[in-house]
Amino acid sequence: MKKLSVAIFASGTGSNAINLIQSFKDHEGASISFVLSNKEDAPVVSSARALGASVKVISNEQANDGEFLTQLVTDSKIDLIILAGYLRKIPVELIEKYSERILNVHPSLLPKHGGKNMYGDHVHRAVFEAGDRQSGITFHWVNKHFDEGRILAQFSTKLENVSHPDEIKAKIQAMEKEFFPVIVQAIINGTLK
Repeated sequence: MKKLSVAIFASGTGSNAINLIQSFKDHEGASISFVLSNKEDAPVVSSARALGASVKVISNEQANDGEFLTQLVTDSKIDLIILAGYLRKIPVELIEKYSERILNVHPSLLPKHGGKNMYGDHVHRAVFEAGDRQSGITFHWVNKHFDEGRILAQFSTKLENVSHPDEIKAKIQAMEKEFFPVIVQAIINGTLK
């Protein structure tokens, strides 16, 4: 079995990125080639470096440059790109080159509460304000439209006696921590495509 070379794109604290780095350290089927961030001061940068991961920090201009990003991941022989709290739109050139090889997790049950500007706390607030009785996470391939790529898997949780969006956030983050490595492992195994 060919070992998959993985790049993780992250912009913030990087809890999912760190979880994946730890889960796939010395893994027989995949290696984390590098973590890419568009913010030098993002906590994920120092956390990933502390774990010995290679980190590439790019500017927002480079993040918008499809040719630059495509060349970067192609030169690094990346097989799979994982978005773990990456808050930049992926340029169309990279999406076309890596069709159904850019994985994203969205903190709701798509198609509910997806689309432009629907990320992180914005999603949890929308779920809370809608009075949804359940929420969850959606793993999907990235396409040219926000949160509209082909869905690979969804996991749900009931929302009972929730009095604040932060309670939803805590549930969702726990689910991401549990299921992100499972989904990546299924992709590595070829059982999820």
